[in-house]
Amino acid sequence: ENDLLAPSRTGAPKGPRNHDGTIIPDAIDVMWGTDMTTAWTQEGQAAVFIAIDHHSGECTGIHAARRGTRFEALEPIRQGVRRCFGAFAEKVATGLSLRHDHGSQYMSDVFQDEIRFLGIESTPAFVRAPEGNGCAERFIRTLKENLLWVRTFATVEELRQALLEFRDLYNETWLLERHGFISPNAVRARALSTAALAA
Repeated sequence: ENDLLAPSRTGAPKGPRNHDGTIIPDAIDVMWGTDMTTAWTQEGQAAVFIAIDHHSGECTGIHAARRGTRFEALEPIRQGVRRCFGAFAEKVATGLSLRHDHGSQYMSDVFQDEIRFLGIESTPAFVRAPEGNGCAERFIRTLKENLLWVRTFATVEELRQALLEFRDLYNETWLLERHGFISPNAVRARALSTAALAA
């Protein structure tokens, strides 16, 4: 009314704007999310990449590097595939979808080719709709509030080691309300136990 709003982009985004339904699947290893943030070390800014299971909330992979390249973006996915599928091989993760944004690392041929080799389906979030990658976004907030904003790091390697420790501590102790206040590791263990009984 008083023309006090900051300028914003005009026009509708290309393609669909809102996802329909939920981004939380009913089982583990159906959809993972991945994203990147940054952290400061005494060596300068570092890129931090994460991967998270949308069902269990488990951090399946985490990594830090001096540069946020497409090669570094793949490291959390590689960690997760080895941890959750037991190997790194062609089509080993068939049935898994990977939610990511439209960042150049994730849309690159190198990234897309490697996840396709693993059998992972690429499912980018809609443009200008970050809620589609909400599980990764929420984990990054938790990571910042509990590690990146409260500790200082001398080197990128020190940061990388701290991230791996945080991943393990988070998966073991973080209590998830949607699962009745149990940890991501407990959610995975319950899912694997149920699958074994069904088989």
